[in-house]
Amino acid sequence: MKILAVSDEESPYLWDHYIPGRLKEYDLIISAGDLKPDYLSFLVTMARCPVLFVHGNHDEIYDSHPPEGCDCIDDALVTYNGVRILGLGGCMRYHPGKYQYTEAEMRRRIHKLRHAIKKAGGVDILVTHSPARGLGDRDDPAHRGFECLRELLGELKPEIMLHGHVHPQYDFSLVRELSYGETRIINVSDRFVLDYSDKPHPEKDDKRIVWKTRHKVRDFDPWE
Repeated sequence: MKILAVSDEESPYLWDHYIPGRLKEYDLIISAGDLKPDYLSFLVTMARCPVLFVHGNHDEIYDSHPPEGCDCIDDALVTYNGVRILGLGGCMRYHPGKYQYTEAEMRRRIHKLRHAIKKAGGVDILVTHSPARGLGDRDDPAHRGFECLRELLGELKPEIMLHGHVHPQYDFSLVRELSYGETRIINVSDRFVLDYSDKPHPEKDDKRIVWKTRHKVRDFDPWE
């Protein structure tokens, strides 16, 4: 399964300079937040696959002008082509805003998802807007990551965490990818492409085969 992940900056390659057919190769598009709703609507219109999204801290416009044809996975666990995807948008609260949360508020959001996570038998991809604390975040109040997300990674051990929020131009020493235990953490600011090779997992959940995935990263990096 080929996944296009996007966040924070509308890519001219995919919008201003779009060429028909450029999105046809993708099986799924995931937004980690802070993108114009019209941009996501454009992607889902031109692609032949769903667009899933979580909210960034600047996405209050979605309340009055949602991305048409796209599906919000904030505070939800969804399964697509057998891949279990958990969505937790928003960032650490640094001033009033609907999609900003204290550490305690984010912990409560995670707690409400416990039943869904247990029923699904785990999570393959965690999609957030904010990074986890100490894993690609920064020390300023607006870009500090959540400690509870770090704890969640240690507990669930998803194969992939996709996040945005921290733009590469903030700090040229930032890296695109990090590893934490068994999880590959990817900052998908602008765009990032993943190739998945699916394989059946022997565990079953509610008489359905739970699919696990192997992944590899394509030779593309807009930060270079």
